[in-house]
Amino acid sequence: MGDIKGFTKYDRKDFKKEPVLERLKHWQEFYKPLPEEELRRQGGRCMDCGVPFCQSGCPIGNIIPDWNDLVYNSRWQEAIERLHKTNNFPEFTGRVCPAPCENACVLAINQSSVTIKNIELSIIEKAYEEGWIKPQPPRHRTGKKVAVVGSGPAGLACADQLNKMGHIVTVYEKNEVLGGLLTLGIPDFKLEKGIVERRLKRMHQEGAVFKTNVHVGVNLSAKELMSKCDGLVLCGGAEATRELPIPGRELEGIYQAMFYLPQQNRRGLGQHVNSNLSITAKGKRVIILGGGDTGSDCLGTANRQGALEVKQYELLPEPPKERALDNPWPQWAFIQRSSTSHEEGVERDYGILTQRFSGEGGRLQKLHAIRLEYGPKDPKTGQRPFKEIPGSEFAVDVDMVLLALGFTGPVKKGMLEELGVELDARGNVKHDRNKMTSLPGVFTAGDMARGQSLVVWAIQEGRAAADGVDRYLMAKR
Repeated sequence: MGDIKGFTKYDRKDFKKEPVLERLKHWQEFYKPLPEEELRRQGGRCMDCGVPFCQSGCPIGNIIPDWNDLVYNSRWQEAIERLHKTNNFPEFTGRVCPAPCENACVLAINQSSVTIKNIELSIIEKAYEEGWIKPQPPRHRTGKKVAVVGSGPAGLACADQLNKMGHIVTVYEKNEVLGGLLTLGIPDFKLEKGIVERRLKRMHQEGAVFKTNVHVGVNLSAKELMSKCDGLVLCGGAEATRELPIPGRELEGIYQAMFYLPQQNRRGLGQHVNSNLSITAKGKRVIILGGGDTGSDCLGTANRQGALEVKQYELLPEPPKERALDNPWPQWAFIQRSSTSHEEGVERDYGILTQRFSGEGGRLQKLHAIRLEYGPKDPKTGQRPFKEIPGSEFAVDVDMVLLALGFTGPVKKGMLEELGVELDARGNVKHDRNKMTSLPGVFTAGDMARGQSLVVWAIQEGRAAADGVDRYLMAKR
């Protein structure tokens, strides 16, 4: 415990942000880190509680009190060593993780939590700045070959761990760039792509091999790949988007969020976007359906592209401002949250069911919807039944609708069908406690295994799969 009275002396201080009008002019990150002395004080707010609930709230089990104390005592190099013990990519989670650890912080029972996420990011960025992040290839190789399909956070974490264990790892990516959703899904203003490239460069220097434009199950047979390696790990994500099968869905101007966001990221990478497929929110009235992270990313992107106005509609009722009695600490707080994108301009509305779209000449012009009334939560299912409110129908003029409705699981056609792996009741790839699928030697991790989730969960999944692969391979020696 760095400062025994730190949590009573210091208030929480977050990173400073550029004013909205300034940050909307560019696509770069807009946070301004705190001075080192202030970061030390923030680390000193950690109570070093007897039971570190922050650590249990973190999917990868980051040893948070340790590195808070090390930062307070200016032992930054030890702090990055401690952080890397559990997290392969703190530069990613320090930027895009919603910080369930802070929800579980003991200090958050009655005041602002420790700035865990900001401290994490400060540690890794200082480590890069000081030159402490150097390639560390394994001293010995096992001779075992492992193929990892997918270079998102799960695939990269799995590959990084396996390479450290001495296995020969090759990562196959279907797209022309590496990083999965880190590169093509998350906007630059949340995660600049140079940050991803920086880590990939280090992994390459440590011996990991990357192959792009290889779509396993399409232009490379999955069974052929399986026959050429000792272990295969499926980390293809949950890319089957949830559709909205209502009248008018075919009209031009309605797009899936994961068609819209990657296109802008490719522009940011300097790639040419076919003019016939190019879409932009510039000068348009935009409605985003869906209130999660993807919807927030669409919002920030649309505003930067110069949208005339942006509305965001959510099917669910408006969340409470504070924890409900049945949602106590240290659980994740189901409360209304506003991202930095919401600060930049949006009209939010809740309890809205979209019924149909209409337009002329094949082009979208109106969204037609009705408002919903929700009843009390069902104690058995935890769900709140809803009904349409008679007479609450309305129509709104719109030029572009972005569907940010989530995902229904991994794409089945191609690799999964060819391999014939079993699926669970939710349509995800079924696996045992070692992350092995129904096929011996074939493993899975990330959203393909658990469904749509967080980057930090993907990292945890990738690390767990690497442990399972290593046990399997070394038992066969």
